[in-house]
Amino acid sequence: MNDSAYGDGTRAVRAGLPEPVKYEPTLPGPVFAAHFHLPGEPTGGYAYGRDENPTWTHLEQAIGELEAPGEEGVETLVFASGMAAISAVLFSQLKAGDAVVMPTDGYQALPLLHEQLRAYGVEVRTAPTGGDGQLAALDGARLLWLETPSNPGLDVCDIRRLVGEAHAAGALVAVDNTLATPLGQRPLALGADFSVASDTKGLTGHGDVLLGHVSCRDPLRASEVRRWRKIVGAIPGPMEAWLAHRSLATLQLRIDRQCSTALALAQALAGRADVTGLRYPGLPDDPSHTVATRQMRRFGPVVSFELTDRKRAERFLEELRLVDDATSFGGVRSTAERRGRWGGDAVAEGFIRFSVGAEDPEDLIGDVLRALDEVGSAG
Repeated sequence: MNDSAYGDGTRAVRAGLPEPVKYEPTLPGPVFAAHFHLPGEPTGGYAYGRDENPTWTHLEQAIGELEAPGEEGVETLVFASGMAAISAVLFSQLKAGDAVVMPTDGYQALPLLHEQLRAYGVEVRTAPTGGDGQLAALDGARLLWLETPSNPGLDVCDIRRLVGEAHAAGALVAVDNTLATPLGQRPLALGADFSVASDTKGLTGHGDVLLGHVSCRDPLRASEVRRWRKIVGAIPGPMEAWLAHRSLATLQLRIDRQCSTALALAQALAGRADVTGLRYPGLPDDPSHTVATRQMRRFGPVVSFELTDRKRAERFLEELRLVDDATSFGGVRSTAERRGRWGGDAVAEGFIRFSVGAEDPEDLIGDVLRALDEVGSAG
């Protein structure tokens, strides 16, 4: 799969598969092994289950082909979760006395990382994603961490611009690409040093696997991340890795359906007086649309909006029939939640994060509009 001319669907279906062997499965099953036969000197291959596993290898090759189609030298490492992948980049690249620039509006667990980084003597600076606000905090930083589109506010920053400024200032750049997935956006092609994601979300897409990955071009950086994974043991199980690889085959089908329905839902919500603060980068009048169209190939499955207050938001979620009230996003079954229930996000009490699944668009949109009407008519 080294030909960059292949389409997204072809690549997703065939990425990471081994060469055909007569009577062997096209996608080998998970390899459950803590150790491997290792006579003599350990000169290569598989030795111990915390370091390498053949099932990881196939998945890492597959994700690498999606992150950088047709490009040699990109290394991908899979992790037990998205937070494990995020932590691996931060803690392998930063040391006491360094400064890191983080988004103020990123994933809600980032403040926990801020606390730990500060405890290790790392200076943490924060600035908003929108308007490329992190540029103002770059001076003297070791690492710039971007999350675009941001979760849950869906702001977008100009990755190329920020990478250029960061590299000129001597900083590395990592991009959390969870919401977009490699089919929506390719940070490495935009100049980033690391592309990081929680593959629990859209990449695996079925809400049944916890997984994360880091992709990068620089072999030194990759070895540093790999060493961190070995030290902390933040490794995925072989079953999870195999399920993730199997799920990649439907990635393009899922993402295309979800993104097209997300746009249709956003358009349907745009005309309602009872919905405010509507955000979706695919809407032409969204504040992020201009930048998003320059760097995104698909705009993602998440729509956010506000209802007047907490009570109305909770009643809306109760009225939905085809949508689960659950956290996370990117799955084939639509989910929604009142994001303020967790704390940690700067959102209004009536803020809804809606993750569009693979249901028939007319059914899903009809369910949402009916639920809004029920909430409205009940006063």
